[in-house]
Amino acid sequence: MSKVPITIEGADALRDELKHLKNVARPRITKAIAEARAHGDLKENAEYHAAKEEQGLSEARVRDIEAKLSNAQIIDVTALPKSDKVIFGATVVLLDIESEEETRYRIVGEDEADITQGMLSVASPIARAIIGKRESDEVEVQTPGGRKEFEILEVHYI
Repeated sequence: MSKVPITIEGADALRDELKHLKNVARPRITKAIAEARAHGDLKENAEYHAAKEEQGLSEARVRDIEAKLSNAQIIDVTALPKSDKVIFGATVVLLDIESEEETRYRIVGEDEADITQGMLSVASPIARAIIGKRESDEVEVQTPGGRKEFEILEVHYI
C-alpha cells in the first residue's frame, strides 16, 4: 500500500485517539462486559450485547487507526524551505474572483479534512487545482457547486 500524507497534527490526533481507546475505552468496556455477564443469562442480556457491540466498534477503530499510522507519510511543512508555491500542509488564502470573497484553507490529509475548520482535503478539487501553483496565480476549478475561479493571494508554511 502506498504512503498517505498526513500532517504532524493529524498524526498526533490519531495517536491520542489510539491511546485513549487502548487505555481508557478498552478497560471500561471490558469491565462493562464482566458486569453484564454477572447478571446471568447472556441470550437476553441487553447490557451484555450492547457492551460487546461497543467492544467490536472500538477494536475496529483501533485497527483502523493502526493501519492509517502504519501507512502515513508524516509531513512537517515547517521544515520545508519557504516558498510561494502551494504544497501539502500549506495554508493558502484564496480570492473567489466572482464574489471577491477571501477564504483561508490548510491543505491536509483526507482523514484530517474539516471544511468548517478550514482544513481542505488534499484530494478535493480545489486542493488538486492549486497544488503546485504560486501566489498571484489564477486557477479555474470544477467544484460540486459549479465552475469557480480563484486567485492565490497568500501561501504560508505554518
